Amino acid sequence: MRSKRSRNGTRPGALPDLDREFERARRARIRGMIAGVVALVLVVGLGGALAWSVRPGAEPSRGTSAAGRPGQGGDARVEEEPSDPPLVRPKRTPYIPAKGSGKFHRPASSGKVRGRGKLMRYMIEVEGGLKQSPEAFAESVDDILADPRGWTAGGTWAFKRVDSGSYDFVVRLASPGTVDKICGAYGMTTEGKVNCAAGKQVVVNLKRWLLLTTYYKGQPEHYHALTINHEVGHRLGFGHMTCSGRGRPAPVMQQQIFGLKGCRANGWPYDAKGRFIKGPSVR
Repeated sequence: MRSKRSRNGTRPGALPDLDREFERARRARIRGMIAGVVALVLVVGLGGALAWSVRPGAEPSRGTSAAGRPGQGGDARVEEEPSDPPLVRPKRTPYIPAKGSGKFHRPASSGKVRGRGKLMRYMIEVEGGLKQSPEAFAESVDDILADPRGWTAGGTWAFKRVDSGSYDFVVRLASPGTVDKICGAYGMTTEGKVNCAAGKQVVVNLKRWLLLTTYYKGQPEHYHALTINHEVGHRLGFGHMTCSGRGRPAPVMQQQIFGLKGCRANGWPYDAKGRFIKGPSVR
């Protein structure tokens, strides 16, 4: 059943399966916390008995465990180096509310396929209360994903924006407070300052989108390309990279908001000749 459209052609409300995913992540964190408390009680209660089971002079065996909480592993990524990535300070600060309405609006889609390769269906949503046009944001993301220097250049992926049905990821523009809430459900700390990719969500922080980074001062469109290509790159399975050599273009998967490390600013995964711009992998 199709949801009702708002006057500007958008569909209000969050995606049902995203809400379920969000709730699963929250419950997983709670289960992890309970398990941790139980484990601590067992360790304290059995500590004396374990000590007697170790022979004099011998080392007790050391097991390993994995918490498995949301936010760890390949399905959740956040820019997590310094807590204060540099921002451009414009003469007139744009409207950036600490929190939006919490409700997202999804613009209608033409359903056009961009590129050749494995088809990735994506949606666009913009939080209410930001004074940002969902249609304008969607057009910007569409153009970035369709650019010949983008992820379609290698012939591996194609993209199609949809406004209903199945999808592979959703790009959401949200207020700093809402970004913290969404990303925090996956165990990630964004401090109202950075973006994240978690589950099927690519969450773009309005603050970063508008204030850019000092390394892209005066280049908002180039920085927007970096933001979308970097976070979508995580959804495609790419991890972080670093600069491959002084003077070379920075890989799009480099955390460029924290420094270029000798490379040149670059917001595209491929160069104009269709060559993938890569660098050494980092954890």
